[in-house]
Amino acid sequence: MKNKKTSNQNNPAGSPYETGKSEKDGISRRKFIASTAVAAGAFTIVPKHVLGFGQPAPSDKIVMAHIGCGIQGFAELPPLLTSPDIQIVAVCDPETDSRNHLSLGGPQDTFTSTRQADNIRSLLNNPKWREGIQYVPGGRMVMKDVAETFYAQQRAAERFSGVNAYADFRELLEKEDIDAVKIMTPDHLHATIAIHAMKKGKHVITHKPLANRLYESDLVIKTARETGVASYFMPYNSYDDLSLIKTWIDDGAIGSLREIHEWSNRPSWQQFFEIPAERLPIPAGFDWDLWLGPSLDRPYHWCYTHSLFRGWYEFGGGSYADMGHYSMWAVCDTFDLDNPAYAEGFGSFGTGTRNFSTGKIRENDYSFPHSATMRVHFNAKSSRGPVDVIWYDGGMKPGFIPELDEDNRSLPASGMMFVGDKGKILQGRIIPESKMQAYKGPQPPEPEERTANAPQQSGTPGGYTIRPLPPGFDQFIAACRGGSKNTPGNFISAGHLSTMINLAIVGLRTGARVDFDPVNRQITNLPESNKYLTREYRKGWEL
Repeated sequence: MKNKKTSNQNNPAGSPYETGKSEKDGISRRKFIASTAVAAGAFTIVPKHVLGFGQPAPSDKIVMAHIGCGIQGFAELPPLLTSPDIQIVAVCDPETDSRNHLSLGGPQDTFTSTRQADNIRSLLNNPKWREGIQYVPGGRMVMKDVAETFYAQQRAAERFSGVNAYADFRELLEKEDIDAVKIMTPDHLHATIAIHAMKKGKHVITHKPLANRLYESDLVIKTARETGVASYFMPYNSYDDLSLIKTWIDDGAIGSLREIHEWSNRPSWQQFFEIPAERLPIPAGFDWDLWLGPSLDRPYHWCYTHSLFRGWYEFGGGSYADMGHYSMWAVCDTFDLDNPAYAEGFGSFGTGTRNFSTGKIRENDYSFPHSATMRVHFNAKSSRGPVDVIWYDGGMKPGFIPELDEDNRSLPASGMMFVGDKGKILQGRIIPESKMQAYKGPQPPEPEERTANAPQQSGTPGGYTIRPLPPGFDQFIAACRGGSKNTPGNFISAGHLSTMINLAIVGLRTGARVDFDPVNRQITNLPESNKYLTREYRKGWEL
């Protein structure tokens, strides 16, 4: 049961493959549409029926650039390629044709070289595409090839001049006549790219997080508000309808809500507790300088890149940013959790570890712990009392739950639990089960009811199942065409979510309680920890 709702808005390296796009007849497509809109008071769009078969006219398509051509970028590419409303004309990535993506292994691993390559083969209906490769394919030239091949096969009747490939997103934004960008890069680049794009009037889609620093996520939201562009934050695709749980709590089924617990079995990626000392050559075709972006220079090492970036404070947001964005957005909205009062956290090795043979303490302020617990406290507001939101990862859980003894159950590997002063709700049910059965209010839906109205997925000639575009994406498309920007999943509506997660990580790094001033966006009790709200920028990359 996932009913969506509309949230309120409160040195550049070149590439030998870059071609750019030139304006024709002295005026670009964007300038033509914009000038027409000013004259007519609205966008002038050729009616869809003009093309027949219900397809949008060329002027009605959202012309898009895809920034980030790694594993997740390819996973989310097919719905964009098959959408009649979108035309991808440019791709961007510091890598040309990667041989360096890491395969995690295991029969259910979606990141194996075989799975990634097989999905592309199926999408293109070509079982011999890069037959026999022993690596995970990725990079801008691979995405360019896939997009162009798909368009040639599936949309050959449409006029299409190809996909341009760029190493540097700044050059792309200067040269390409586009409406929107999708950002699917490591976390430390999200804000930098999004802000650059919005300031150029481009609509923006980005994956979680908005940024891995509070200062940057605030600036992304501020820029979205000031520029008035359309935006879509990808975690909204898992926005749960918690209205039934809210009804139970309002009805007193568990008394007054006091705590919300969530735990994840992440991290599922390798993490490192030492900064690598070895000096490795930069792989051919990989622009390390562009990958670093705003981050201070450091020697290249594979342990920072691809799926491993999440484990470093500089480049990622750990398990909380990776998974908490999906579930906590609806929690913040449903229970009016806007500005945290304070946060604190601790990890499996605290702020350092002692070598008992030497007596030395190794400080660690650069990588996330294997397991962590973070608490964010919200003061009482309106009709609700104070609430603690508590996150666990790396195998940590809320502890032993007496209510589960009656049902002979244990906590699942990942889950969410609402705790009141008179009971608990676990995984969408009041516990123990006898209490759920005795409750006279509305009951949870049966499992089959949850999937009966699920969006239908489309297939390709090769048999690859393409997921539908995420919920609310049609409103984003309409907003790109001049409609209301108060759309489901817009950046502005994710401000409280971004604040909660980024502040929790500061509490973890500090190893102490940090009190938050929501007006001045500062930590008041430990001023030295304010350095964790932002980053030290490389010259020329400041925000």
